Amino acid sequence: MTLNELKKAFTCTYGDGGTVRFFASPGRVNLIGEHIDYNGGFVFPAALTQGTVIALRERTDGIIRLKATDLDELVTLDIRNLSDYKNLKWGNYQAGVAYVMQQDGFAISGCDMLFDDTLPHGGGLSSSAGIEVAAALAFATLSNEKKGITAPVDMIEMARYSQKAENEYVGVSCGIMDQFASAMGKKDCAILLKCDTLEFKHIPLDMKGYSIVISNTNKKRSLADSKYNERCEECAKGLSMLQAELADLKFLCELTPEVFEKHARLITDETVLKRVRHVVNENARVLKSVNVLAKGDLIAFGALMNASHDSLRDDYAVTGIELDTLVKEARKIDGTIGSRMTGAGFGGCTVSLVKDEAVDSFMEKVGAAYTEKIGYAPSFYRFGIGDGGRELFE
Repeated sequence: MTLNELKKAFTCTYGDGGTVRFFASPGRVNLIGEHIDYNGGFVFPAALTQGTVIALRERTDGIIRLKATDLDELVTLDIRNLSDYKNLKWGNYQAGVAYVMQQDGFAISGCDMLFDDTLPHGGGLSSSAGIEVAAALAFATLSNEKKGITAPVDMIEMARYSQKAENEYVGVSCGIMDQFASAMGKKDCAILLKCDTLEFKHIPLDMKGYSIVISNTNKKRSLADSKYNERCEECAKGLSMLQAELADLKFLCELTPEVFEKHARLITDETVLKRVRHVVNENARVLKSVNVLAKGDLIAFGALMNASHDSLRDDYAVTGIELDTLVKEARKIDGTIGSRMTGAGFGGCTVSLVKDEAVDSFMEKVGAAYTEKIGYAPSFYRFGIGDGGRELFE
């Protein structure tokens, strides 16, 4: 929706009167650096040009009303009882953000909010992070105005509150990458981010006639949570084995591939060895990606994306037939220079770099081959790299 269309939809839902404001925050795609954030590694996400836009009008009665453009239900929250809404089917993310910010001293205002989300739900593009960060920015802006605070909203803090809400209020275990990318994205840049310290740097991404194409398997990811926990345990086991000779080692990603190979004999479990090999080499691939992109070498970056997927398939074992089929078929298309799974795995999405003029052929041919093999169709999305959370103006 355009802002004008969203404003009309807002008026239809909540009626005329008062000033309507707009707050936005995008989804994200992790271009490379998978399953290493919990091993002290670097990730390389980028904010997308699509995400969540909120139309908002302040109220004076301490009531927050929530609605989405694609849902019929209207949810009502009372700012005096924000701890009571953890079990909402929809609206618990927004309630959680309001609650954790209120607990930290923000003056949460009553308001009417209409959410327009342009990302596919459950596709691994962090639509939930966009909702959280946009809501946090809106609540913080209103609170600061109440208190006469004129400094810009600290978007890293908004990412922290959003993650805390998801972890402690909603009860979903997640790192901070999704919220950080949504909050701190920058147009035509990826973010080199170390999740444990939040050390980050914006890296220019000159696409040079290539597009980012997201392909969604449309498979429900029933295994993702259990396998995620299993991989965490395997990595912890590998770290413990290596510490027999590397006592100061705190994270697997502190190792270079060369140092790892010197000590790999310490890992006596073949499965654990493969998991650690992925982690160490994936972190090295992220750092190599920054170097090749600094030289404007998209072809080399695409090759690193391909190597990342192969490692996730062969060493980390988190892909599955659906993701592997999308990647295999994508790489057959003349004009594709890189394709890999993105996110937790076992379903969700792939990210591919495809020549602009080949995108239509890519979608047609990959879609047909996937449907024939898997039995149902994938979905495709063509996104640009956009800015992070911000207030929008008509």
